[in-house]
Amino acid sequence: MLTYSNKSFADYTEEGNPTLRLSSVEIILLGRWEGLSNALLTLHKNQFFMVKYNDKRFERESYILLEGVVEIEVNGCRRVMEIGEVLDASSFKQTVSFYGETEAVFLLKIDAEAYEEHFLEMQMLQKEAEEIELLDGYTYHHCDRIKNYTIEVWKHLDMPGDTQSLILLRWGSYFHDIGKRAIPLEILNKPGKLTDEEWEIMKSHTTEGARMVREHAVKWLKDVAFIVEQHHERHDGTGYPYGLKGDEIALEASIVSVVDAFDAMTTDRVYKKALSIEDAVEELKAGKGTQFNPKVVDAFIEILKKKQFKWK
Repeated sequence: MLTYSNKSFADYTEEGNPTLRLSSVEIILLGRWEGLSNALLTLHKNQFFMVKYNDKRFERESYILLEGVVEIEVNGCRRVMEIGEVLDASSFKQTVSFYGETEAVFLLKIDAEAYEEHFLEMQMLQKEAEEIELLDGYTYHHCDRIKNYTIEVWKHLDMPGDTQSLILLRWGSYFHDIGKRAIPLEILNKPGKLTDEEWEIMKSHTTEGARMVREHAVKWLKDVAFIVEQHHERHDGTGYPYGLKGDEIALEASIVSVVDAFDAMTTDRVYKKALSIEDAVEELKAGKGTQFNPKVVDAFIEILKKKQFKWK
């Protein structure tokens, strides 16, 4: 069991420390010292998180590796982080990615007031994710995979790595299917073919999801509505809800579309069996220029090749 100061994650939780559990990381606020929030961040094995320093929000932000094996990547260069090493986020203009080769623990030291506000927002979004999980466990884990690979494709295409772009991409991709909360379960999990009327209801999850994020208590989440709304548009203009085509579709939504389709093809559902990775890749290639943005398909397949076609 991972420990810090002779305490485990569970010990701090039982003592009432504010906690945040996401699929890739768990964070516990320990307290404030000298204007800084101190937190324990546990990165799970085979998961990753990214840091893009925002000097308009945080003056100080550092990560100290306490336990575990972690690789960090900056500008495509990757190396192992040393135990006890301090990574000062303000020293990097680029995005820094942390990959957990094992379960790993960091001590996070960050400006208190701004971070604690951010932490509360994340707790609200965590509750939203838990509601989706209760509704449809597949959708919850599916959304997490979509978020991770959408960010990887964005990085591969060398798109802007500024804080705002990454925040919108992360949460827009993660909550792309939030509108399924408005779909009756008998339609959402129907084992057979949907009727025309049921299909129209199912398609409404795009516009319903956009409405949900625009009205969300976390005010900035409204800015991800375009991703939620457009992720079922098709490159040739035959998608929904608006029939956008080509460059009319936001690149963020085009990336989600490709990764979303691939994950759906390679996952068992109540109404179908999963395709093999190889067959799903061929389906993506067949959809280039019709269903999918060609450059997104090419970038995603390149990423899969680097990962030796290991998915999930």
